[in-house]
Amino acid sequence: MMVLFSQTSQQGMQALLGKCRIFWPVLRCQQLFAVYFNIPNTEKVSYFSFRTSSSTALPVDSKGTDVFPTKKRSEIEYEGETGWDEESKKISEGKLFSSSGAPKKLLVSQVLSRHKFAKVQPPEKPLQAEEWNRLRENFKSPEIFEDVMLNSMVRCNSPIDVAKSLLTSVAKSDGDIGYNLLIKYLALCVQQRKTAEICDVYDIMKMRFKILESGAYNLLIRGLSNSDQWRMALTLLEEVKKVTTPSRTNYESCIKAASRHREMNLACELYHEMLAKDLVPTLDVLQAFFDFSRGMKDAELKKELFGILLYLRENQIYPHRTFMRSIKLWFESIPGENWRGHLTNIKDSGQCPVCNHQLEDSDLTEEEYNNLRERIITDVIHGSDTFRKTSPQEFEAFQTFVEDRLPFDIVIDGLNVSHIRPRKMQCENNCECKSPQNSHFQGFVLKSSLLLEIVNIYSHLKSDSFKLFYAVNCLAKENVRLLVLGRKHMLINSSNWKQEIMKEIQNKADFFFAENISEDDAFLLYATLRSGKHCKFVTRDFLRDHKACLSDSLTRHLFRKWQRGHQIVFSPSAEGKHINFLPAFNYDCVVQTTGNTWHIPYKDTFEERYSYQVPRKWLCLQLK
Repeated sequence: MMVLFSQTSQQGMQALLGKCRIFWPVLRCQQLFAVYFNIPNTEKVSYFSFRTSSSTALPVDSKGTDVFPTKKRSEIEYEGETGWDEESKKISEGKLFSSSGAPKKLLVSQVLSRHKFAKVQPPEKPLQAEEWNRLRENFKSPEIFEDVMLNSMVRCNSPIDVAKSLLTSVAKSDGDIGYNLLIKYLALCVQQRKTAEICDVYDIMKMRFKILESGAYNLLIRGLSNSDQWRMALTLLEEVKKVTTPSRTNYESCIKAASRHREMNLACELYHEMLAKDLVPTLDVLQAFFDFSRGMKDAELKKELFGILLYLRENQIYPHRTFMRSIKLWFESIPGENWRGHLTNIKDSGQCPVCNHQLEDSDLTEEEYNNLRERIITDVIHGSDTFRKTSPQEFEAFQTFVEDRLPFDIVIDGLNVSHIRPRKMQCENNCECKSPQNSHFQGFVLKSSLLLEIVNIYSHLKSDSFKLFYAVNCLAKENVRLLVLGRKHMLINSSNWKQEIMKEIQNKADFFFAENISEDDAFLLYATLRSGKHCKFVTRDFLRDHKACLSDSLTRHLFRKWQRGHQIVFSPSAEGKHINFLPAFNYDCVVQTTGNTWHIPYKDTFEERYSYQVPRKWLCLQLK
């Protein structure tokens, strides 16, 4: 970095340098303080250039003829490795920072202005300060010009030199560069993997600010972990630990860096540290372990990777196809072992057609079921949270209602089923989104011909009462006892809830109508569990909140297993012309192993959200 000052400016800089000389060599101080900009009289600055380690940003085109490109830049797509996590997006798109590094939210007017200028196109070449000043003067909101322009540079992946020339202009005009602008510049450097620039910005920020906030550390750790200076990211991780808990992004960046450099022991150590802090790893970082461990002969490492597979099992996580392939290739690369993987679909009986292994039953033992039922009634239904969503009197009335009519075969969340809407979605088994033939529901069979009646009429249904009618009609024809949970507004005649239809449904099933403000998940769980092991329930709800109320991991595991084996899901096709009917399985759809075999359910596409849909596709691994 280099700055040419007038005599007055040089005297001020020398005084400033004297204060830091005991900590930094003079030359380094000169370089770093080139962006400190504490210049007494900016009017007398003869020339200023913001420079870091890469090529210098030389102002060009003094006439400003190329300030904006004549052709629109093509949109640039970034791979996941260089993309932004949510915190980084917030830094580059919506936060200002105080000099101490503490976030300061933008004023509403500034946020609106920023959205208004979201499509501002940055210049393609560096500009002189005078040219930037002309652009700022012609800008509708000059007070946020630099913020908007740097956001656009990040979005368009502009050359670093263009951003440098803008910061040079700011420094010459203001004698300083704000924290928020440095962060945006850093984001651009990280995006383009400019390691030397990242290191220089870090040095500048360390000198200028007592502390950095989490967004800056996220960018620095991410940028350095993708470089040959990746060990510096580990140092920054330790810095973060001194003041707060590092984010998942911090850990995962370091884990992937260690894995890429085949330092798997370090990667595993960071992974366990991350889990101990209750940070949930992404599938991306879990896949990295398998990608970079390929062909390595290490018994402890093998044990660690088996542990990751068991982590998928315990948390009902389904890898996507790319992750599944990484697992398959790792198994087949283990030195001295002869693993072979095959993709398959498990039979309805639960038998693998490749190795003939019988998968685990989805049913709980009597002891497990009774323990689970007691814990759910104690921790979830009678827990402190339940009566925030209903009243003790209402729930007591419901209990009496259920006890007088037990047992039920299927409990239906009526409002949930009636609210399904067409959306883009396909079955996991790539079928025509009709129910599989002979789908067993523990003691009775749902025939495909009955579902076809729904399929043929469903696309013409516009009211919620019609949707509920045909769903109930389908299940009622199997001579099973149904309980439908509804709300009292369903008893008021309207275009959505036609009472002649509601009366017809009540001839086919028992109904309990709760208050409109009540939430019926607790009702659903209670009625299903009190009816016995055979009883299934119909809802598209994930029930995650209720699982979280359970106090120990074993009970939560039993709850997930019970849910997988008892939840029946209705779902519309993308066109809305028919519905998917996803029955509960007789076998448990989680990662399973016998030692010599592994069976891993997987999904075709990546899904960030938890899904109630379980995969139909499996990877079978055998040790020959």
